[in-house]
Order: sequence, then structure tokens, then C-alpha cells
Amino acid sequence: MECTIKWLDGMSFVAETGTGHLVNMDGAPEAGGRNLAPRPMEMLLAGAGGCTAFDVVLILKRSRQDVRDCTVKLFAERAESDPKVFTRIRFVYTISGKGLDEGKVERAIHLSAEKYCSASIMLGKTAEISHEWEIVEVA
Repeated sequence: MECTIKWLDGMSFVAETGTGHLVNMDGAPEAGGRNLAPRPMEMLLAGAGGCTAFDVVLILKRSRQDVRDCTVKLFAERAESDPKVFTRIRFVYTISGKGLDEGKVERAIHLSAEKYCSASIMLGKTAEISHEWEIVEVA
């Protein structure tokens, strides 16, 4: 896996991933940025959310669950001093589907958290991580 980061101007950067996708990042105005794109730490948090959402949907589909939607909200706290690592992250899942088995949803979230989601497992080295979920029945 690889990624190339190119400085554009001010505190704006563009990342080109190894698969050829582009992602812009920018800094806060107080750090010389123009607030035109997500901060790098926001991208890290979004990556962890995307990683676990991918896992949970895949595990539920493989478990023959009729999953229709999956939303993960992440709430993070950072250290006060440098390096301002994440110290606490709360993952809140909303899983929608028809006749979802609560045990299978819980299992999918635990498997992601403990075995498959590399991003959140790495972040767990500095942050206390918690998981909550809600299952929404759809017609």
C-alpha cells in the first residue's frame, strides 16, 4: 500500500492513494489553512469509521442478514499536548434491516473491533475505544 502527499499551498495538501484516488486535506485557519477540506486527523477518524462499517456490512451479509443500511458515528477526544493523539473514541452504529438478529449484529461489531478493523485496532493503542449500537427494523 502506498500514498503520495503533495503540498498545494498555504496548509492545503492532496493525497494520491496507491489506487489512484485523490483526497484533499487542509488545515485550520489558525494554523494557516483555509478550511477547504478535512484535517488529516479527521481523515484518520473517517478511515477507522469506514473500515469498521465495511467489516460490519460484509460480516452481516455473509451471515445472511438482510442489512439495508449501516451508519457509524465516531466521537473522539484528543490529548491536550503534543502529540495530540486520540485518547477516547466512541463508535455508535445504527444498523437497519429486515429481521436482523441482534446476536449477529453484536458479533459483527465485536469481530470488526477485535479482529478485522486494522484502523480502529491501531487507534486502540492510544485511545480507549467503546462501541454502541442500535438496530432499526425496516419494512
